[in-house]
Amino acid sequence: MSDAPTTPSDSEFRDVDETRERFRDAGYLADDRLATTVFLLSRLEKPVLLEGPAGVGKTQLATSLAQVTGRRLIRLQCYEGQDETKALYEWDYGKQMLYTQILREKIGQVVEDAATLSEAVERIADQDSIFFSERFLAARPLLEAITSAEPVVLLIDEVDRADEALEAVLLELLSEFQISIPEIGTVRATHLPYVVLTSNNTRDLSAALKRRCLHLFLDYPEATRELEIIRSKDTGLAEALAVRLVDVVRGLRELDLRKSPSISETIDWARTLAVLGVEELTADVLSSTLSVVVKYERDLDKARKALPGLVDPNATVPDHLDHGHGHGHGHGHGHDADDRAGDPGGPGGPGDGPDGRDVRAAKDRPGRHDAAYAGGGRTSSEGKPAKAVPAGQGARSFAARGARKRPV
Repeated sequence: MSDAPTTPSDSEFRDVDETRERFRDAGYLADDRLATTVFLLSRLEKPVLLEGPAGVGKTQLATSLAQVTGRRLIRLQCYEGQDETKALYEWDYGKQMLYTQILREKIGQVVEDAATLSEAVERIADQDSIFFSERFLAARPLLEAITSAEPVVLLIDEVDRADEALEAVLLELLSEFQISIPEIGTVRATHLPYVVLTSNNTRDLSAALKRRCLHLFLDYPEATRELEIIRSKDTGLAEALAVRLVDVVRGLRELDLRKSPSISETIDWARTLAVLGVEELTADVLSSTLSVVVKYERDLDKARKALPGLVDPNATVPDHLDHGHGHGHGHGHGHDADDRAGDPGGPGGPGDGPDGRDVRAAKDRPGRHDAAYAGGGRTSSEGKPAKAVPAGQGARSFAARGARKRPV
């Protein structure tokens, strides 16, 4: 392995405009910020960290970068609990054991004339470099990227899902493009790779990692650019329908969904509608294909309820479904004749009976319960006439209670 890294004799990209055009030719529509970042990646030889929501083209950028530069793509998919042996390297113990069995006789010859056990162990230990050499080293994506005989694009995807221990391992690679292997030493890059890291912001990355990278936050594109992306993918959907579909998708992203529709899912939705031969976007048509862009049941229910308004923002609710407070009757929903007579929107209409407020005021007149407490035709639970309450009973009761009050 070469100790000194080498770089291509000429730059991969002449300028930002050429970078943008080459990506466009590869089917990736990069805006000025993204094209500038990629151009700087090639000139400054620094990794680039792309952060943003899932489905905005972060991983696709690395794939397109490999395509436009003719480099091989090496991908490290990060996940929780991943250790360095899956990312850097590991020793091929099976191969080591096989060689040990094959060379058993030779090993015996090495130690046959040893005077003591300690001397035999020392002789075997002198041969450690044979079994811990590049021959028995299984390179994983990170080591493979810097030892490749040809320049490559290294994609470290969803680095935010990896544990912080693996993030620390990356620091040497990202800053020096080298990896230290205790049994061998430091392995430096033969060709400097283009390194692209992506993050969906499931956790905060360390300042040390960010400091080693160019940084760019990718968000969902504007409506005009997303429409341009759909056009470039030749989905087969009519232009007018594509315009309306983009508006609907952008409306769905404004809902409180667990996962918002991605750009790639919007493209899939457009192709789905084209395959079905849809000629008009209606809430029913979109609802039947909504699972193409919405992946969780709770999100589906919320999105279905919002679709009619997204398809036609000026849609009006039919009268029989209108439960708002703009109806023509008051809020006294009683069913007695007095209330109906006092309802301006009722059958009697305005002025067809006494005012409802007058009716309610009459019900609240003083002494309206006198007849009831005087007997008034009431009956007890046994069916007998109820006993009338004598006048002044209440006053005597309170007077008696006051007489029984204990002195303080």
